[in-house]
Parts: sequence; structure tokens; C-alpha cells
Amino acid sequence: MFKKYILIILFPIAVWASEDEYVIDKSHFSVGFLVEHVGYAKTLGMFKDIDGSYIHDVINKKINDIKIVIKTSSVFTNDEKRDEHLMSPDFLYVEKYPEMVFEATDIKIDDNESIINGNLTLLGITKPLILTGKINKIGKYPFGGIIKPYVMGISARGTIKRSDHAMMYAIKDNLVGDEIDLIIEFEARRQ
Repeated sequence: MFKKYILIILFPIAVWASEDEYVIDKSHFSVGFLVEHVGYAKTLGMFKDIDGSYIHDVINKKINDIKIVIKTSSVFTNDEKRDEHLMSPDFLYVEKYPEMVFEATDIKIDDNESIINGNLTLLGITKPLILTGKINKIGKYPFGGIIKPYVMGISARGTIKRSDHAMMYAIKDNLVGDEIDLIIEFEARRQ
């Protein structure tokens, strides 16, 4: 009888502990991109202002409720004039669309590589985005004070077409590529 009460008391704790919320560490989060420029080389850029979170279902080896929000005005390509152009209506139109958002649910984690099916909203248009990713490491962080946070590190890659989001500038003349390669690297802290 006593064991029954212990199980009833502990059961909600066990269920609750199977899902951990993670918040992305802004100081260890990079979203980079590569886009072809006139056929000579690819321009490398990144976004500097990003937030995100997700739920890690430990028991079922899934990641749920991924939401990543990128401030479009934080685009950086190491050239001030180009960055200003990227913020204009020709590209990101930051005055009208200050954020782009990636959302996904129910990602099954594979030991080597996982496929993340989600949706990217850019310039007010939502289209599917498939990322290939992997969890690099999960564990106690080696830095910090007495209480060290629990951290998960993730790498992901994907490709989007600008034309899918009505970003048509310089595609017709092959001056700026339509396909954009995405490079995503981050650490997230368990809450």
C-alpha cells in the first residue's frame, strides 16, 4: 500500500522530467548563409540577433516545439553598403518584415543525422524548410560558477530559394544566386 502512494506521488515528476525546455544561448548561436555573387564567389553573411527555444523529449528521443526568431536588421556581411542594401525592399525589407521565423515540431533524433522538417516565414511568406542536423553534445557545461548549466550543442544545414519568398532581386540576370545555403550552429541551455 505504501509503495502505491509513492508511485502516485512520483509519477507526475517522472513524466515532467522526460521533457526539458532549452533556450538558445545568444552568445553561442550562429546563423550564417552563403549566396552566389555574379558567379565569381559566394558571399558569406550572418545574422547577429537571434532568439529560440525548443523542448527535448528525452525518453522518446525527439525535439519538439522548435521556434527560432531572427531579427532581419541584424544581417552582417562585413560590408556596410551591402548590408544596407540587404535590409532594403530588394531583399529583407526590414521595415515591413522585422523578423523571420523558423518553426518545427516532432523531430526524431538519430544518432548520426536528423531531418528537421519545418516552416520558414520570410517576407511574410511561409514555406517548408528541411534542415539536416545533429546533436553534437549534451552535458554539464565546463565553464561557469558553482552551478554549471546543462547544455546541448546542435549543428544544422539547409538550403532555401529566395524566389520561394518573392525575393527576386537580381535573379533573372544571375547577378545574385537564388539558392541560399544555411549554416546553423548553436548551444542551448536547459531551463
